[in-house]
Order: sequence, then C-alpha cells, then structure tokens
Amino acid sequence: MSALMSLSKLLTRDTLQEMTPENLEATVRRSSRNGLAPKRLQYSPEEETPKKKRKTKAVAENGSQNKKPKDEEDAENNDVEHAPEEYGRLSAYELERLENIRQNQAFLSSINLFQATEEFKQLTRPKPSQRGLTRAHAAVKEVLPPRKSLRLQKKEAEILELPPEPRGTLIYEQSSPAKKPSGPLPMDPVNVEEGSKLPPQLLELCSEDAKEDKKIQLDLKGYRSSVKNMKINEDKVAKVVKDRIFSATFHPCTSSLLLAAGDKWGKVGLWKLGGDWGDDGVLLFQPHTRPVGCMAFSRSHPTQLLSLSYDGSLRCMDVEKAVFDDVYDIEDGLKTFDFMSHDCSTLVVGNWYGEVAIVDRRTPGNSHESLHTLDPKTLRCVNVHPLQKQYFVVAESKVVSIYDSRNLKKTKSQAVSQLHGHSLSISSAYFSPCTGNRVLTSCMDNNIRIYDTSTMTTKSPLLTTIRHDMQTGRWLTKLSAVWDPKQEDCFVVGSMMKPRRVQVFHESGQLQHSFMDSENLSTVLSVTAFHPTRNALLGGNASGRLHVFSD
Repeated sequence: MSALMSLSKLLTRDTLQEMTPENLEATVRRSSRNGLAPKRLQYSPEEETPKKKRKTKAVAENGSQNKKPKDEEDAENNDVEHAPEEYGRLSAYELERLENIRQNQAFLSSINLFQATEEFKQLTRPKPSQRGLTRAHAAVKEVLPPRKSLRLQKKEAEILELPPEPRGTLIYEQSSPAKKPSGPLPMDPVNVEEGSKLPPQLLELCSEDAKEDKKIQLDLKGYRSSVKNMKINEDKVAKVVKDRIFSATFHPCTSSLLLAAGDKWGKVGLWKLGGDWGDDGVLLFQPHTRPVGCMAFSRSHPTQLLSLSYDGSLRCMDVEKAVFDDVYDIEDGLKTFDFMSHDCSTLVVGNWYGEVAIVDRRTPGNSHESLHTLDPKTLRCVNVHPLQKQYFVVAESKVVSIYDSRNLKKTKSQAVSQLHGHSLSISSAYFSPCTGNRVLTSCMDNNIRIYDTSTMTTKSPLLTTIRHDMQTGRWLTKLSAVWDPKQEDCFVVGSMMKPRRVQVFHESGQLQHSFMDSENLSTVLSVTAFHPTRNALLGGNASGRLHVFSD
C-alpha cells in the first residue's frame, strides 16, 4: 500500500509540472480575443465596501502578482476623479456607458430629433374643434382665513345642540337640479348677453317653406355616389351643447343647414353652419333639467321644435313667439314621442314605465287625452307609421310590438303584430320612411334587424340580421340605426370601430359607405340623422359636438 501511495504522489507531481503555463503555452491555442477582455461590473453595495478593502489589503501584504499596469491605474483614477459625485461608486465600464449615452443624446439634439418627434405627435393627435360654445373659465376660489384651534388659543368651545331626530320617512333631496316651473318659459339664450333678443335671421330661416316635392328615390349605384360626395371639414364641427348629446335633428329648411341638439342636463342648442350669431352660429337654451331624449321639428309649423326630457316635461320651442310652451307634463320619466297626425297636433308619448299617452296639443292644459299601459317593465321608443297614422311601433323590453291607436285599452292592449328574435333590451324601432313596409330595430345583443311589415301579420317575418357592435359602455349614448328619410331602403348608424366612422347600410345588409376623416372625426358619433331633403348627415358625440357631412 505504501508503494502505491508513493507512486500516485509521483504521478501527481509529474502531471502538475506538465500542466504549468509554460508547458501549455506551446500546445494550447489562445483565443484571438484575449486583448478584448470583457468588462465586468465592479459595483458593490455599501455594506460590502469594507470587505473589499480588507481583501485588497490582504492581497497587497501577500505580494500578489496580478498588479495592474500604471497606465491603466492612471486611466481609472482620471475617470473617477473627473466624474460627478453621484458616479463615485461606478465602475469604469458604467462610466463609459454613461458617456456613450450622453454623446448619443447630444447628437440627437444636434439634429433636432426630439423637437421633430414632439411636432409629429402634435400633428398625429387631432385636437377637438374649438368652434361653437367656449369652455367656461373656472371661478376664482375664495381664500378663507386659516382655521385656528380654540384649545391652543385657550378659549372655550361653543356649546352646540344637536337637532332633534327626524320622525317618519326620510325624504332625500335629488342630486339633479330642480325641475323648471310649468308654463311658458322665455326663449333667452344663456350664451349671449342678458337681455339680448333672438337674431331676426333665425326666424326668417325657420319660416322657410319646406319643399313638399319629394326627391326621386335613387338606385343603389346613384345613392352610393351621392353619399360619397358628402365631406366634412373644420367648419362643419362645432360644440353646440355643453354635455353629452342624447338627441339631434335637422331643420327642414334648404337654403342653409340649421341643426338642433339636446344634451344630458336639459340644454337645447341651435346651430346654423356659417352663422354669425352667438358662438359661431350657436345659440344655447335650457328649457329642461335632465336629458333631452327626443326632439323633432313640426312638419306643419317649421318655427316649432318639440323637445322631450327625462324630467317629465315635453315643451315646444316657438321661435315666432320666442317662448318654450308647455305641451305635456308629468312628475318624471318621459322617454320618447312621435307625431300621430299630418298637422303634428296629436302626439303619442312614451314613458319609462311602459305607458303611452295620447296628447292633443289643441286641448287646453298640459295633460293627456288617454293613458295606456303596454309593458310593465320598460319602454324605449315609439314611432308612427308614415302613411297609416293609426299604427305605431313600440320597442319594449325584449319584443317590438305594433299597436292600433283605435283599439287601445287602458291595460292589456292587444298588439296588431309582434317582431320577435331579440335576446336583450331594444334601443329603437322605426318604420321605413316612405311606405312603412319595413321596421328597423337596434338591439343590445349586437344585432340590427329588418322586418317585413307590409302585410301586418300577427308575427312579422325577419328579413335581415346585421352584426354590429352596440356595446357603447356607460359614458356614451346608445347607438340606434335610423332610416334615411330620402331613401326607403338605406339607414345610418354610428360605429365603435377604429378609426372612428359612421356607416350606411342597405336593408339587405350590404355596406354602402363609411364616413371617415382622420382630422375631423376622432370620436364615436352615437346620435346620427340625415337631412330630410338635402345630402347632409349629422353626428353627435359625448362632448356636445355636432359633426356634419354634406356635399
């Protein structure tokens, strides 16, 4: 055993001698990258600094052979000596990296790259139109004296007695503003100086005789050509009301484009494109206190605009009298209305509680002629047949029904026809504008449907289903597809797609045109409507702006 151990020691000693660097230098091929040794980070936390110093001292005492050349030490000392104070603990590699970053930034600044980037961002981010109503300046806050402690001032605190506990039912005040008083309200714009009268040009424009001659319905090729010629520019975008638009419509005049819009807090705005009154042609009124859910100009008296609000009031803006007259009034909850006669004297009005009221404007007072309960859950839209005025369609909870006003009962009225197939709540339902042979519905199940109502059967057949995103969320007005009054078989609807757009479809489901503009259209236009006679389209968004496409 001793002989074997001595032999292994000899072999180990010989092997070590053969593996010394002097012997390996001739046999092992060295890498060509020896001169470019990788730079390693030498930074260590503060608590490790004393250990590093002890290690360096020990190496010096032992006479280490890995001593750096003097030139390299001078270079490192110079770097550390001229570096900022916060770079005191960085290694030579990190200092060199920081110097490269500084040189790159200096080069980019010399060619104005940062400035060009900011200018490009400003160009690609379109700003909302500044036309129309101006943003109200914030009121200067009153600076109150600082509160001081009575205890520190060595003063006795005042003894306050608590009010007696209330008895009975607690009545909480509503957060919304109080309802406007009944009776006529003066038509005073809130965006002009107090005491200013309405511009006389407004009455002249509203008094224009609407053209009774209907335009000849175009074929699809001609219709597509006409809508493609409708464009938008900066002058056709304006802030007409202060908050989210719930309803909007065109005045039937043809010499100029006059529009009306109603917002979330009961304001009604009139805007004439190119007008010089008010704010860039905008006049703002406040006849209601809650959302203006529906509005329409009278076809027989174009100086009258009827507006309905969730606060329970239905008023008529009469430009000739310069007042907002009372038409119909309940406690709260009005939702929609439509004209039931060609002279626009009789109305059908729907509320949130599933009831419809027949209102005759010729009767004194602001009450209804009759009230009928249809759906105890909810009611969102009513629309009257364009030719047979006794029929009206109602969008209820999950079904659309057509009723005959001559056969209505106080409760449990029998529907003439029903339109089934909706799985969620229905936003709107409209008869086709010329014949009433179609009904267009918009549903929250992301579908637009067209039904055949030419024969008024018990169950109207479904013709077309168009997939369309209806999920606008909480802060946008619900999308509703509406017919083009000049074209029997085409309709328009807003879109959630990006880039933002407004789409026109044929009743077969074929897309006819998408209104888009990267500079002047960058928001969702939930409320849309065509002009009754001209090639013009409006769209309202959640910030109170109207966008107009016209030829």
